[in-house]
Amino acid sequence: MNYFIPIVFMVCIYLPGSDSAGLGGKSLIFEKETSNSYVRVFPSSFTDLTAFTVCLRAASELTRSYSLFSYATSGHDNELLIWYTANGHITLYIYNEIAVFSLPKMDALLRHICVTWESREGLVTIWVNGKRSLQKIGGKGRVVKGSGQFILGQEQDRPGGGFDIQQSFVGEITDVNMWNCVLEPSKIETANEGCFFTGGNIINWGTTSYVSRGTVTIKDNNDCIF
Repeated sequence: MNYFIPIVFMVCIYLPGSDSAGLGGKSLIFEKETSNSYVRVFPSSFTDLTAFTVCLRAASELTRSYSLFSYATSGHDNELLIWYTANGHITLYIYNEIAVFSLPKMDALLRHICVTWESREGLVTIWVNGKRSLQKIGGKGRVVKGSGQFILGQEQDRPGGGFDIQQSFVGEITDVNMWNCVLEPSKIETANEGCFFTGGNIINWGTTSYVSRGTVTIKDNNDCIF
């Protein structure tokens, strides 16, 4: 007796500009200055944050200032902003500027950046490629409100909009994760290593839903080498 066994092929297609889930192993490539190219990521639900860790991997050859990570609410367009300036400073805003760090200038090499903050003492720290900065004090007693929008590639002047081409990001961003706590140093070092890493409990790069707009290319980043 002859048996016919059906063969099923599954094809996954990414449609630019559509809602999708999960960016694990992917990079966002912002090819040029625009006022309309961005990626919005949708977090797990949260209300008020009194601590957080934001980690991402980025590279850019821009010689002007730009946004690395923008979170805006109806109350504050800079509810949480990680801002890079042309002289190599990274500034953390929670409503307004709370801490400025002088770091090596960004270039074409991907670097892993983590920013941690907690409200009780206002302690702010930046980690670059697994190495810790000095600690600073800022934003003591503040909270980061929920119900806002997370945008990569642009700085928001209102939730989801108000973009300025001269503040847009050009380069590559990947491995964006966010937690509702200050990660232990060992976990930040693990995040820097990249592979076999569990993502954040607010933004998890491997599972988060997202939508892209404009000219953003999403490609395999091929970070893991065995």
